[in-house]
Amino acid sequence: MSTATVRWVGGQKFIATDDSGHEVPFDSDRESNTAPGPMDMVLMALGACTATDIVIILEKKRQALAGLEVVCSGERAVDPPRVWVKLEVLFKVRGKVDDTAMKHAMDLTAEKYCSVAAMLRKTAQFTWRYEIEKLP
Repeated sequence: MSTATVRWVGGQKFIATDDSGHEVPFDSDRESNTAPGPMDMVLMALGACTATDIVIILEKKRQALAGLEVVCSGERAVDPPRVWVKLEVLFKVRGKVDDTAMKHAMDLTAEKYCSVAAMLRKTAQFTWRYEIEKLP
């Protein structure tokens, strides 16, 4: 079983620590905004999860990936709990990557491999897209 520990450090600020000892600050007060809030971290986790899948899948497909940026945007419910209800994931890819390989990689992360996306699909409608900057 994995464990995360969250320690209050004052105001609406917290330090989260995982089993490996990695620490991440959180700030739920959007006025002071000294660290990401919990829901911001969910978007970041979605981006990191899908990015990992894309890199691994494109490497297996022998695509020459030179760069990847994942932009995750979303809308939250108006009423509590303010879950994500609409999410868009945009993959900005650089390199010698063909469209078929990228579409297949995107479909695999969206439908099969990304655990974060699988959880978020329970409350959010997703839009997935990609852009490829071809390199010579």
